[in-house]
This record gives sequence, structure tokens and C-alpha cells, in this order.
Amino acid sequence: MSWGTLIYAFPLLASPMAATFGWGRTEIFGLASLALAIAGLSAYPVGHAIDRGHGRVVMAGGSTLAALSLLGWAWAGDAWLLVPVFVLVGVAQAMTLYEAGFAVISRRYGPEARRGITALTLWGGFASTVFVPVTQFLLDRLGWRGTLEVLALVNLIVCLPLHLWVVEAGATARVSSAVTDPDAGIVRWALHQPAFWGLLVTFTLYYALFSGISFHMYPLLTEQGLSVMEVVTVMTLIGPAQVAGRIIVAAVAEKAPIRQVGIATILTLPLALGLLLVPASGMAPMVLFALVYGAANGIMTIIRGSAVPEMLTPRAYGAVNGLMSLPGSIVRALAPMMVALMWEVSGSYQLVLWLGIAVCLPVLGGFLLAAFMRPTDPHDDPHQRV
Repeated sequence: MSWGTLIYAFPLLASPMAATFGWGRTEIFGLASLALAIAGLSAYPVGHAIDRGHGRVVMAGGSTLAALSLLGWAWAGDAWLLVPVFVLVGVAQAMTLYEAGFAVISRRYGPEARRGITALTLWGGFASTVFVPVTQFLLDRLGWRGTLEVLALVNLIVCLPLHLWVVEAGATARVSSAVTDPDAGIVRWALHQPAFWGLLVTFTLYYALFSGISFHMYPLLTEQGLSVMEVVTVMTLIGPAQVAGRIIVAAVAEKAPIRQVGIATILTLPLALGLLLVPASGMAPMVLFALVYGAANGIMTIIRGSAVPEMLTPRAYGAVNGLMSLPGSIVRALAPMMVALMWEVSGSYQLVLWLGIAVCLPVLGGFLLAAFMRPTDPHDDPHQRV
């Protein structure tokens, strides 16, 4: 629900918002970039707070903030008011989406966190499946402002009580405190590991690609000559494909090293983007794109949550994971606006797709670096000492 209201609804709301305020595509998608930038900058303090046992306050507060920011978005009378509103949207994203959820699960379950992360992402995979058609349904009947009011109520009435119910206050992991307590020495140690920087490059570039493509999915598919109903159908298929990919990992590759799963998944990304370059191809390649792209993204989410504890360190998960997000936050945040600029310059999404295929090479290179450059023992590393 957090993903559906704070992320997947935006592409459908963008066009009617632009018409209301008289903004161009670059300005409207600049708001999405602003929110992603704020989310990236908020990742470290949010993760650090969860490491200290404040997961319930963080996630429940995030749902409350999500509701308030969506209402502010809905009620904005002047375009300039959207700027502070989307700052709040970005903070809410950092407090409620996967990064926060992964940190809560890692703190609570320790070495068993991978199974919990997989379970969480199975449910999260239905975000687009549910909220793309629901948002379109609401748009057709209530307009974009009424749609946002309903989405705000989802966060307030459903998400907030769930976080208060299931996230334990000050919960401690079922492992020793040495594994889960925040440790500034571990953060400094991680910064000296090639695996940290390899994963940083991989996930920064991958999620820059993902955010750029996902926020422009609606107009991108429209450019392929699909009708509104066909576009919604293709976008809706991405969710089940994400879930299918995660089920495969849970059922078949649960015991496989995350290194092997990651390499195989990254190799499918150029194939998915290449399907969008097939001229006048109709629905069949677009459906195949949705299935391959969705499955790859679904598996990458599990890799994102599991790579740090399995390939680097399980200690101070929230802080290390949050810090890993910081350097790439600008690139990820700028992606939707940069894609809009490239579209305005070239008049199509072809340049974006070719660039996306090219980006897959450093994504793979960074992951291979992390996979084959094993980290040193933090107890033997002087950078770990406080």
C-alpha cells in the first residue's frame, strides 16, 4: 500500500496534474525526482533510528506523514506548494518503503532475515497490480485531487494501524547484540571494502534505471501505440511478474548464494529493455517485457535486501544500508526528470532505452566486483575500531 500510494500512483496522476497547473513534463517529473532525492538523503538517519529500536515510531510516523503529504498534494491550490509537499512525500517514502521494512526485519530476525525479506517483497509485488487499476478507476470518477484523498485515507486507516500492531516497540533481534547494535566502527570498516562500493554502483545505477523507466512507464507504453486499456494491462502485469520472480527465488533458489542469483538476474535486464525497441510490435512483446522486467525487478528487490548481510556484513544493517543509498540518491532522484529532458530533446523514448541497455554493463560490473572481492574480517581491520 505504501508503494502503491507513494510511487505507482504518480505516473497516472502526472498528466492531469500538468494540465491543472500548466506545467511541462520536466517540471512535473521534477517533483518525483525531488521526493526521491529527499528519500535518499533520509535513508541513513531512518536506518540508524531503526537500528536503535525505533522501528515502530519510524514506520507508523511514516504512514501518518504519507497521509498528510498526500492530502497536502490534493489540496494544493498553487503549483509552488507542491515543492514542500513533495519534500514530505520523500521523507514518507524513506520511512515506509522497502529500506525501512528491510531494516526492521533484519533487526528482528538477524541471520533468518532473508526469508522475511522475501515474504515482504512477495506482498509488495502486488503494489502495481492493485494500485495501477485502482488509481485509474479513481481518476476516471474523482479526478486527481479526489484520488489523492482516497490514497491518503489508505495510509491513515490501514497502514498506520498495521505498523502500530506488527512492529514491536524497541524490539531486539533474536541474535546477540553484537550483530544488531549500531556500530560506527562497522560503518567505517564497510567504507573500506570493495564489496561496499561494488554494491553501491550496482544498486545506484539499477535503481536510477528502474526509477526512470517506472515513472515514465505510462507515456513510454503509450508511445508504443497501445491504447489506455492496453497500457494499464501491461503495467498491471508487472506486479504478478515480480511476485512470480520472488516465488522462484523462495522456492528454487532460497539456498543459492545471492551472488549467483544476482548475476543471473542482471543479465536479463538488457533483454527486457530490448523488447521495447521492437518497432510497431503490438501487445505480445509488451506483455513479454512486463513479465521479464517485472520478474527481474522482483528478484533484484530480494537481492537488494539480502546482499548487504550476505556479501558484506549483517552488523548495523540500517546504517550501512542507508549509507549505501546516500551517494546514489542524487542519480536515482534525477532519473525521472532526466528521462523527461531526453524525451523533450529527442521526441521519443528510444534514446532512453538505448542508454538503459548500456547502463546494464556497469550494473553487472559492480555486482561482479562485490561477488568476487570478499570483505576482510572486521575484527582484524583497524578501520573497524572505534
